[in-house]
Amino acid sequence: MKKITKEDISQEIFDLYDDYAHNKIERRQFIEKLSVFAIGTLTLPSLLSFITPDYVNSITIHPDDPRIDSNYITYDSPKGGGKIKGLLSKPSKTNKKLPGVIVVHENRGLNPYIEDVGRRTAVDGFISLAPDALTPLGGYPGNDDEGRELQKKRDRYEMLEDFIAAYHYLKNHPDCNGHIGVVGFCFGGWIANLMAVKIPTLNAAVPFYGGQPTAEEAEQIKTPLLLQYAGLDTRVNEGWPAFEAILNKNKVPHTAYFYNNVNHGFHNNTTPRYDEKATTLAWTRTIDFFKEKLK
Repeated sequence: MKKITKEDISQEIFDLYDDYAHNKIERRQFIEKLSVFAIGTLTLPSLLSFITPDYVNSITIHPDDPRIDSNYITYDSPKGGGKIKGLLSKPSKTNKKLPGVIVVHENRGLNPYIEDVGRRTAVDGFISLAPDALTPLGGYPGNDDEGRELQKKRDRYEMLEDFIAAYHYLKNHPDCNGHIGVVGFCFGGWIANLMAVKIPTLNAAVPFYGGQPTAEEAEQIKTPLLLQYAGLDTRVNEGWPAFEAILNKNKVPHTAYFYNNVNHGFHNNTTPRYDEKATTLAWTRTIDFFKEKLK
């Protein structure tokens, strides 16, 4: 049987998956609509297998990589979920205090992809903390479908408090230099924007295809922003002009990049939405930004 490639998949399928991944349609509707595209060698099982995350073969930095120390910790989040689990990662061979980065997951908890991003950040010279906002509900359940269902049960502003608490935990960590940035993806991009709203001392924020704050919230931002958007992501991109106008008016340092012909989720290397060229450039820009702002 011919192996499916990204070029075999129409944009309609990517858009359909985006609706499903963001809780706009139920799984039953997703399967029904996806079945329309099952023609010839593109069977429904093969389409499902191709479009859904492959965590086993997508890890880039393994937990036992000798370049890093990576372990789960628990920190207090009194205004959020109480006790929150997170993956704390740092370079293994350094005695100096390191700049810190909070890594914020999508709308499905701390899955293997986000843990991998936390470890990648450590390899790049930072101490990173990747919290799991599903901790009060038992943590990431092992698959994204259940993770999305669990995350819908939590209030997003209460989850925001969990990531604000993570900021304070990391800022006071003995191995951290006190300079903290945040990078987040999808829901995590919204969290990154809102942390810039809520934490005046946050040194840098990098939202990847994140929903924008309200106008009232945006007025409070002083944190330097590096905003990463997917060119085909009309759902999120439509909120950018109004947000940009407020940032310009208030002279907030910011740069926005739009990566042409890539989908929402292009940084996530576990699904076919992944775009290697755009991701490599966006991640290089992210690390350079953090190195500049978190000295």
